[in-house]
Amino acid sequence: MTVGRLIAVCAVHQLRPDAGTVGTTAIDKRAVDGPVRIGPYGVYADVQANRKHHGGLEKALYAYAEEDAAHWSAELARDLPAGWFGENLRTEGIDVNRALIGEQWRIGATAIIEVTMPRTPCQTFARWVGGDDERGWVKRFSEARRLGPYLRVVKNGEVQAGDEITVLHRPEGAPGILDVYRGP
Repeated sequence: MTVGRLIAVCAVHQLRPDAGTVGTTAIDKRAVDGPVRIGPYGVYADVQANRKHHGGLEKALYAYAEEDAAHWSAELARDLPAGWFGENLRTEGIDVNRALIGEQWRIGATAIIEVTMPRTPCQTFARWVGGDDERGWVKRFSEARRLGPYLRVVKNGEVQAGDEITVLHRPEGAPGILDVYRGP
């Protein structure tokens, strides 16, 4: 069942200095033009600065919904373009926060991805959002329950903005990402 579409595929624009333990962050993701390959470690040409908490096979991709971005755009009174949340996939029409652990999506003609866990917002994200200007951001983001899921790549493929997102499988009895979220 087709339920949504891909608005943008995002990859790191540039590494930025960060006050965290790693000293740099790859949260600055931006939409890329044209078709992009995704493989076991996510979007080709994307990187993660802190591999302990980001990336890898179980967090190869991060999806965030345009509908949730619009909510935060109104709350923060600023434009939040694709990639602003550090996401690789900006979606529309699919409620990513109601996704079940183990749910599989096909994007475009070939790529198949699987929901693995919810995003847990971190201090790097809080600093990216605005540091002192947005005190309590991690708690605020968590309490809004607009987290988005991490995904693993089941089948490599090529994706691009405008591709359909089809839910292929929703495992019966599986918990949703918000059911397993324990907060920051």
